[in-house]
Amino acid sequence: MLSSFGAKLELAFAKYGQLCVGIDPHESLLASWGLTDNVDGLRSFAFKSLESATGRVGIIKPQVSFFERHGAKGFAVLEELAKAAAQTDLVVIMDAKRGDIGTTMAAYGDAWIGDNAPFTCDALTVSPYLGFDSLLGVIEQCNQVGTGLFVLAATSNPEGAELQRAQIAGESISAQIWRKLQEVNDASSSGQRIGSFGAVVGATLDLNSIGLEKLLEGQKVSATPILAPGFGAQGAQLADTRKLFGSAAEQVIHSVSRSVLAAGSTEMPSLIERSTLELAEALNV
Repeated sequence: MLSSFGAKLELAFAKYGQLCVGIDPHESLLASWGLTDNVDGLRSFAFKSLESATGRVGIIKPQVSFFERHGAKGFAVLEELAKAAAQTDLVVIMDAKRGDIGTTMAAYGDAWIGDNAPFTCDALTVSPYLGFDSLLGVIEQCNQVGTGLFVLAATSNPEGAELQRAQIAGESISAQIWRKLQEVNDASSSGQRIGSFGAVVGATLDLNSIGLEKLLEGQKVSATPILAPGFGAQGAQLADTRKLFGSAAEQVIHSVSRSVLAAGSTEMPSLIERSTLELAEALNV
C-alpha cells in the first residue's frame, strides 16, 4: 500500500520529534566552516550536514537556491545529496518555492516529486500566488506517488505582509490559503492525524495579525501540517512553541538552520541534540 507523505511525517514525529534541520550552504557559512565557496566546499558542507542530521532528527530541508547559485554542478551536488538522503529514514523537504501554471507547473512536479524525479524528496515548498488552483495538478500528482507540498501561507519577510494580510470578503489571503489546504487534506488524508499538504507559516509572526488566530484556539484545527521557519537565529525560540502556535504546535515542523549550522561540523551534532531535547520539553508542557 502506498504510504502518504502525511503518514511518513507522522512516523518521523514519533521517532525523532518535530525538529527539522535546514541545509543552507550560503557563502558566509561555507567560510565559517573553513570551506571554499565552490562546488567542492558545497559538497563537503552538504554531506557533513546530512551526516550530522541522520539519526538525530527526522526531517531535513535543503535550501535549493544555495545549490543553484553554483550552476549545473551545484544542482548535481543537490541530486547526489537527495539520493544519499533517500537511503536514510529522513524526511526530505526541498525548499524550492516553485510556482507556475499548466504544463510548466507539471514539469516542476516531474522534477521534484514525480515517480522519476531527479531531485528525490518527500515534499516540496511551492508558491500559491498564481492562484491556489494552479497547484491542483501537482497536488493530484502528490496523491498518486505519496509525496507532499508545503504552500507559502504567511511568511515572515516584511515585503510579504501587504499581500498576505490583504482581505477578500473579510478573510486574509493567508487564511484563505489555510482554509483551502484544510479542504485538500480533508479530502485526501483519510482520517490521518497529519495530512500531506502543509502551510509555511513563519515562527516570528503574530498569528492574530494575519488572520490565523484559529490556530491558537484550544483544539486541533485540521490535519494540515505547518512548516515553521524562523526558530533560532531569526529570533523565535523553540521553548515558546506553545505560545506561538497554541494547540497547533503538535502539527508544527520546527525548522532551525543557522543556529545549528554556524557551530561547524564538529559541534553541529551536539547542538542538534540539545535543540531536539529543548523542543521535546516545550511540547510536553
